[in-house]
Amino acid sequence: MSDSTGERARLRCYTELPVWVVEDHQEVLPFIYRAIGSKHLPDGNISFVHFDSHPDLLIPVNMPADTVFDKETLFGELSIENWIMPAVYAGHFSHVIWLHPTWAQQISEGKHHFLVGKDTSTTTIRVTSTDHYFLSDGLYVTEDQLENQKPLQLDVITVKPYKLCNHQEENDAVSSGKKPKLALEDAENTASTNCDSSEGLEEDAVAQRRVQTCLEPSCSHSSESQGCQTAVNTGEILGILKKGDAFVLDIDLDFFSVKNPFKEMFTQEEYTILQELYQFKKPGTNLTEEELVDCVDTRIHQLEDLEATFADLCDGDDEETVQKWASNPGMESLVPLVQSLKKRMDVPDYEMVHQAGLTCDYSELPHHISTEQEIESLIQSVYYLLKNLPKPTLVTIARSSLDDYCPSEQVDTIQEKVLNVLRSLYGTLDVHLVYSAESSPS
Repeated sequence: MSDSTGERARLRCYTELPVWVVEDHQEVLPFIYRAIGSKHLPDGNISFVHFDSHPDLLIPVNMPADTVFDKETLFGELSIENWIMPAVYAGHFSHVIWLHPTWAQQISEGKHHFLVGKDTSTTTIRVTSTDHYFLSDGLYVTEDQLENQKPLQLDVITVKPYKLCNHQEENDAVSSGKKPKLALEDAENTASTNCDSSEGLEEDAVAQRRVQTCLEPSCSHSSESQGCQTAVNTGEILGILKKGDAFVLDIDLDFFSVKNPFKEMFTQEEYTILQELYQFKKPGTNLTEEELVDCVDTRIHQLEDLEATFADLCDGDDEETVQKWASNPGMESLVPLVQSLKKRMDVPDYEMVHQAGLTCDYSELPHHISTEQEIESLIQSVYYLLKNLPKPTLVTIARSSLDDYCPSEQVDTIQEKVLNVLRSLYGTLDVHLVYSAESSPS
C-alpha cells in the first residue's frame, strides 16, 4: 500500500508486548479488535501469523455476512474452527500465514490468492478458493456471485522440528532454558526500536539473517518424504509482512502436540462408519466453474441430509426412525452406528456425533501426541523463526486443552516454554491469563 509508512507512523505503541492467553481459540478475536479500536493496530492490511495444527479458516455456514459489522453478535457466533475468515471479510486481515507442523496437512502447501465476500444468493460469507478444505465445507462460489469482495493472500508453510534440519549445526541448538540469556541483547534492541515496524521490516529484509528455521514445503504423499527437502527462507515471510501495516502473532499450543478428541469418544468401528457417511469425494483437477459449483451443491445437500438425520435422532432413535433414514442412498451404515452407540450409552449425543462426522471429510483431524523432545524441537524451530522476524504488535495464545485438542497433561509445560521464547525475544511481556480470569505482568 502506498500509504503504509504513514499508517504505521500513526499507530500507537505498547510499552510492553501484550500477550493474551485464552482457552478456546476464537476468544482471542475480541482482544485483536480492542487493539484496532485503541489504534495500536490499523483497521486493515494486518498480517496474521498463525501457528496451529488446524487452519481455523472455515466460515460460520449460515451466519449473515453483515454480522461482522456487529462485533458483539459476531463474537457469539464464532467457534474454534471459523473465527479468522470473518475478520478477513470485515477488512482487517489481508494476509494469513498458516505455519503448521508436519502432521497437519488440511490445506495444500504454498501460496493461495482468492477472494472472500458476501454470497449474493445466501448473504453469507463465501470464498473463491477451490482448495478441498473449502470445497468439502461447501464454501466455494464463483467470483461473480460475491459482492464486497476482499482479496486474501494465504501462505501455507510447514514448520519442521528443529532436530530434523540436517543443514543446522548441532551445537547451534539452544535449549529453551538458555534462550533468555542468549537473546537478551536481541530482546533489548527489539523492545527499544521495534515501535517503528516499518524500519524493523526494512532492516530485517536487508540483513536477511538466515538462521535456519526448519521450514519446508511438505510433499503431498508423505510429510516425512526424503524427496522434498527445499528449505523455505524466512525472507519469504519477511516479504509478506512488509506488505502489511502491522502483524499479529497467534499461537495455538496444539501446534506442539495435538489430539483428535473424537477418536476417544467413539470406537474404531463407529469412527470408520462416520468416515464413510461424511466422506467428501475429492473432485478431479482442472474442473470448470460449473463442475465446481455442482460439486459444492452435491456436498451441501449431503451435509444437510446428515444434519437432518441426526437432528431427527435427537428427538427419537427408535428402530423405525433409524430405518427411515438408513434407506436413503449411502446411509445404510447408520443402522450399525446407532446400534453400537446405544450399546455403550443410555442416550447417545447425536449432535456431538454429527459434529464429529463433520471432521471426517477428506482427511482426519491431526492426531500426534508429541514426546518431550518433539515439543522442545518445535519450540526451537519457532524461536529461530521468530528471531528473524520483526516484533509483532501483540501476541495471542490459545491453550485448546479443555476440548482436548492440546493434551491437558502437556499444556502448562508447553505454555511456559512458549512464554519463555517470547520473553527471550521481546523482553518484558504484559501477559494476560484470560483463561484463569487473572492478569499478571511478567
